[in-house]
Amino acid sequence: MRCGIRLQLLLPLLPIVLGLVGVSAWNAWSAGQQARQSMVAQVRAIATTVNAVTIPLNAQTLRLMTGLSGAEFVLCDEHRHPIRDPEGRRIATIENVPETLPAPSDDPATSFESTIVAGADVYFCAGIALQHSARPGAVLYVLSPESRYREAVWQALRPALWLGAIGTGVSALLGGVLVQQIGRRISNLERRTRLIAEGDFSPMPLTSLNDELRDLTRSVNDMAHRLSNYQEQTRQTERLRLLGQVSGGLAHQLRNAAAGARLAVQLFAADLADDANRESLDVALRQLAIVEMHVKKFLDLGKALELNRQLCQLEKIVADAMSLIRAQCAHAGIELREAETPPPSLSLSADAEQLAQVFMNLLTNAIEAAGPGGWIAIRWGRGEGGGAFLEIRDSGPGPSVEVAARLFEPFVTGKREGVGLGLAVARQIVVAHGGAIRWSRDGQATCFRVELPGA
Repeated sequence: MRCGIRLQLLLPLLPIVLGLVGVSAWNAWSAGQQARQSMVAQVRAIATTVNAVTIPLNAQTLRLMTGLSGAEFVLCDEHRHPIRDPEGRRIATIENVPETLPAPSDDPATSFESTIVAGADVYFCAGIALQHSARPGAVLYVLSPESRYREAVWQALRPALWLGAIGTGVSALLGGVLVQQIGRRISNLERRTRLIAEGDFSPMPLTSLNDELRDLTRSVNDMAHRLSNYQEQTRQTERLRLLGQVSGGLAHQLRNAAAGARLAVQLFAADLADDANRESLDVALRQLAIVEMHVKKFLDLGKALELNRQLCQLEKIVADAMSLIRAQCAHAGIELREAETPPPSLSLSADAEQLAQVFMNLLTNAIEAAGPGGWIAIRWGRGEGGGAFLEIRDSGPGPSVEVAARLFEPFVTGKREGVGLGLAVARQIVVAHGGAIRWSRDGQATCFRVELPGA
């Protein structure tokens, strides 16, 4: 049998409601007892007074006593018949005297166990045997209205009933609202987990109330975020695996073909005496070198790099990379800015070919970002701890917000026709050298900075 969370939350309120009902019932009984004791005490006081003091018990005296006590009075003989005055009128404060009256009792409390009816009214009746009456055996009957008793009970019970009703209502209302809110939040969490199971990892908004359910919501959001990262890593791993399987053979063929074409152009350029044509062939050679570099991205991505470290000069690697993109900048109308004062020679223990690929990737991206009429600035020098740095700035708008945080991850690109491998390969090579690569926006320019350890 299913026991919903709403029912589990409402069940603890049941003892509170029952307790309020019990308290109200106890107050009602207690109020009745107090009212009864008050009326019994009043009858005892009347009995003591009429037997202690000799007063004429006539209609006028009884009416005065009624005004003081609120009770009605009937004077009867020893046979419990009403006594009449010399004018033949009953000595009583009520018109309709019951035909049957109870026998007098030493304890007036016993007279309040039953009631009598006089006309349209109901009374508690107590008989007092008079000790100093002019007529032996006379009995004075005290009739206390039952309505007075009920009114006394109600007056005593009313505050407790109001408090009980208000307390019960407020408890039920607050309990219902609380259960509704908690139930709704739990239902939202249940729906959120179903969406996560279906692949929707968007976060759930946190409530303003700081409680355990808010902590649970935060944990669910954290789980969704981790699952999203895990899914993205799985997709990247699968892409890399498929890329390695499908493009491995093709990349080798393309690389061999590019190498063969470059060799043929080099042989033809060696036999050519016309300098104008040789310059065109040099451009073709540089473009073939770029093709080989892009093919190498596919071959090296995801592999553990094996660096061929040798002592090399940073300025020589930068100059070679700039020579490959100089013609491309001129063709696109992009200004290539170099340091006016060449920095001192910087020696590195590095794989010059791998670093050249890093610099080419960054320069190619800068050309595409700057666009026609833009500019590229290159600066390098000695960094902290005896190392070296290289900065490449461009006038482009920088990466979009959607890809900025994951710019160095494979297959992440903001270009319409981009693959998203250049920066991933660059980061892999720089990290393998023990360096770091990062990007930032500097005013209206985008800056990529590479830091490398010294020789």
